Amino acid sequence: MTPTRAHLIIAAGGTGGHMFPAQALSEVMLRRGWQVTLSTDARGARYTDGFSHAVAVREVASATFARGGILAKLMVPFRVAGGILGATLRMWREKPDVVVGFGGYPTIPALAAAWITRTPCMIHEQNGVLGRVNRLFARRVDVVACGTWPTALPDGLVGVHTGNPVRAAVLERAAAPYMPPGDWPMSVLVIGGSQGARILSDIVPAAIACLPAALRAHLRIAQQARPEDLQRVIAAYGASGVRAEIETFFRDIPRRLSEAQLVISRAGASSVADIAVIGRPAILIPYAQATADHQSANAHGLVAGGAAVMIPEQSLSPDSLATAIASILTQPAKADQMAQAAVELGLPDAAQTLAALVEELAQKGAA
Repeated sequence: MTPTRAHLIIAAGGTGGHMFPAQALSEVMLRRGWQVTLSTDARGARYTDGFSHAVAVREVASATFARGGILAKLMVPFRVAGGILGATLRMWREKPDVVVGFGGYPTIPALAAAWITRTPCMIHEQNGVLGRVNRLFARRVDVVACGTWPTALPDGLVGVHTGNPVRAAVLERAAAPYMPPGDWPMSVLVIGGSQGARILSDIVPAAIACLPAALRAHLRIAQQARPEDLQRVIAAYGASGVRAEIETFFRDIPRRLSEAQLVISRAGASSVADIAVIGRPAILIPYAQATADHQSANAHGLVAGGAAVMIPEQSLSPDSLATAIASILTQPAKADQMAQAAVELGLPDAAQTLAALVEELAQKGAA
């Protein structure tokens, strides 16, 4: 009789910041022979194109108080309770070996079910501050894995620093050779994340227009923008005579990162991890409305290590950003040093480290 494969349930919320590290762990666990199920909601299901077809995707009932009208908010407890009940019944039936939560409201059913059924369980926090759901479960799981170090944890709680797992497509370009800026076409990649990207659409094209004409002539911009901002961003670059490719979402971020001379980005944990593993100079602009200012915490490591410049939103203007861009793109030696510093700070083995914790939990659970 063929032995039953070990079964991992990965629970992740509906943003790339949660889904990309979840995808990275799934890739490693599949290679190690595990059966993998992804538990997410309809929003998270939009990010499953990058997951292997071998991963079973299960949409669960969940909700958040942050969206919808009064009626939707009143229904939140009932939807969450229904999701927990369904997940608990399935967990009793399937008996998975380990459950790992990556944050976000859609992880509540799987994490709660794991706690109820006493299934070995772990959470992974990508940011330097615990998210709401991870904070709720931090004392109810066996391991708290931390992507950013240090991570602010509740008193008495000890975390394990694993780093933030990056996808195979990023690992394939880890420490890719860097071409410093010079008198040739230079690529600038602008990525905004799922929240708060509008300010980048407002400021970045204006900052590029402030640069000296000789520098602008060499630039090739690739920028993510919200659908409602696309046309005005395209028009702004057209007015300054800069070649630009503007899309709502780039599906080939690892390639674009590896070809960039400079990255301008929010400081989401996954973006910071990708920038470090591939190794590129960055200007990081933390999202000011992020819970507990966790994006500033995410940026701290690259800034302190000399790999990035951070501009808080309250200090962001076309002039301040143009000055930062010029200081990197007109100093090739500085840019090259920043790229090398990023590589030294990257943790390409984060997914392997997390996978080892999963297998350790499974062994303890089977003992």
